[in-house]
Amino acid sequence: MGLRQRRTSCEHQSLRVLLPATCTAAKPNRAAPTGPLWMRKLSPMPENLNDPFVAESAEEAETAVEIAETAPAETAAPAAEFIEAAAPVEAPAEAPAEASAKAPAAVPAESPVEEEEEGIRFVDLGIDPRVLAALQDVGYEKPSPIQAATIPLLLEGRDVVGLAQTGTGKTAAFAVPALSRLAELHDLNGPSRKTQALVLAPTRELALQVAEAFTSYAKHIDDFTVLPVYGGSAYGPQLAGLRRGAQVVVGTPGRVIDHISKGSLDLSELQYLVLDEADEMLRMGFAEDVEQIFQQTPEDRQVALFSATMPGQIRRMSKQYLNNPAEISVKSKTTTGANTRQRYLQVMGPHKLDALTRILEVEEFDGVIAFVRTKMATEDLADKLKSRGFQAAAINGDIPQQQRERTVDALKEGRIDILVATDVAARGLDVERISHVVNYDIPHDTESYVHRIGRTGRAGRSGDAILFMTPREKYLLRSIEKATRQPVEQMHLPTAETVNTLRLGKFADKITETLESEDVAAFRDLISSYEEEHNVPASEIAAALAVMAQGGQPLLVKELPAAPEFQKRERSKDGFGSRGPTRALTEGNATYRIAVGRRQRVMPGSIVGAIANEGGISSAQIGGIDIRSDHSLVELPADLSPSSCVPCPAPGSAAS
Repeated sequence: MGLRQRRTSCEHQSLRVLLPATCTAAKPNRAAPTGPLWMRKLSPMPENLNDPFVAESAEEAETAVEIAETAPAETAAPAAEFIEAAAPVEAPAEAPAEASAKAPAAVPAESPVEEEEEGIRFVDLGIDPRVLAALQDVGYEKPSPIQAATIPLLLEGRDVVGLAQTGTGKTAAFAVPALSRLAELHDLNGPSRKTQALVLAPTRELALQVAEAFTSYAKHIDDFTVLPVYGGSAYGPQLAGLRRGAQVVVGTPGRVIDHISKGSLDLSELQYLVLDEADEMLRMGFAEDVEQIFQQTPEDRQVALFSATMPGQIRRMSKQYLNNPAEISVKSKTTTGANTRQRYLQVMGPHKLDALTRILEVEEFDGVIAFVRTKMATEDLADKLKSRGFQAAAINGDIPQQQRERTVDALKEGRIDILVATDVAARGLDVERISHVVNYDIPHDTESYVHRIGRTGRAGRSGDAILFMTPREKYLLRSIEKATRQPVEQMHLPTAETVNTLRLGKFADKITETLESEDVAAFRDLISSYEEEHNVPASEIAAALAVMAQGGQPLLVKELPAAPEFQKRERSKDGFGSRGPTRALTEGNATYRIAVGRRQRVMPGSIVGAIANEGGISSAQIGGIDIRSDHSLVELPADLSPSSCVPCPAPGSAAS
């Protein structure tokens, strides 16, 4: 059976949309077409749905870090080994979280023997010097608990199952040992352009983040390439990158399967396979793809599987495809100061700048640090804030050290009020007047979040931490609340009426101040003269001057559209179902028909994964899903263009 022959749904394939000009009317009882799968736009129907999907919250991880040997299914499990690495409670962070570990001892699971070893550092873990140098470049000295427990095992060649929430440092936990081992192979066998490590991630966003991390940690390894491959982007650049050769490939399962089917991704020399956020991949319907990828890899490859939870399907997969894996469980115990109020605001990307502007206008603040993910974003956001009248500056790793020091001094002295920074550039930053930390871009993990908000609420002062997130990212809140041991309350965007009232009041105050302190005689004469010559009322002239004084910036704001709320979906008794109750279409949306349904055992998560990862459509734009016997109805924006969609191959065929 070929790689794609068992694929009976469009769960990881691209979806082709027939736009209104070529659409036909809906026929609910119509049989599915026999050729390629089509997603057809329908006229509005009363049974349409619009409840968006959100991943269910992850179950709680174990408090201790433990390693338990997993025996093959047909034999009794051997006695368990234990390693316990407790994460210290962390005050507002000044440096990476400390980690301590217990030496393993072969003892029964009920009675572990612990021998504590304090102050483990990355230099103690046997990491390749080139990878270690890259860690030091970004300021990492001490591993997190999951890193301290996992890296030595992976360096030994063990398969590992890591149970860890987002925010425990798991990316470095698998990237650092993988790169160390590949660097050694590079030294022994010479450079190879074959793919030696493959990382699977559920979403393109995570795939890009992981690829960036690998690239950062591999920067001192010569002739080394990391390539992300994911749906929703053109095949051409990915095919070219694979032809040139990439030692590490990071991708979403659907696109990885496509490249394997095309022969463009050769896994014959694969040494290292990683599944990141495995439970999320299963929720999105990638289980079959993941198993097919396992079957295409060499039997002697090493596997690292990371998941926030351990559902039965992952447990079965680990027994079937992993070789006697060590199981590690860790719970982040970092926390923040009790005098920092944490809030989150649901806001879509295009509206974040306006949202930040309103918050800065309405809230009383002293100094602010706004965190973004990239160096380019620091400059971009700082420039936009300055154009809106704020005293802002950027700080990132590309800015010379002397200039960074001058910028920090300006913040301390009040010459600037807003610092836009990356995580690395702000590490160790201690400015007492910081009253607000704004997570403009959501951090990669909760550990970074804790470090960020540790910049405020210092020396007994109260602080505010604000997190911008899309509805799709809301599932991360639980991990953040666990890490900080504090609730994160929802904040509401200041209304246009509130902002406009404040702006009008401030503008009136400026007029009063100018009349009292400035010599306006020349302007008064000019207005009088203009009024007589052009027969224009003085009030109209004053209004024109006010517009000129605004410098092209509008005085009044309009209401921003609210971010859509994602609600938990309900499953039907057979496990297949619709995302939410029947209700009217959201304004601006239309219904599209997909020619797969319950007969093809398609799941709501499969449809979400296909559209979001292969169709180039944000999951925030996906509304209700109604799965029928032989087709499904999906609510999507009514104005989708052909460029948003790509052909969907028939079940059982390779993607073209």
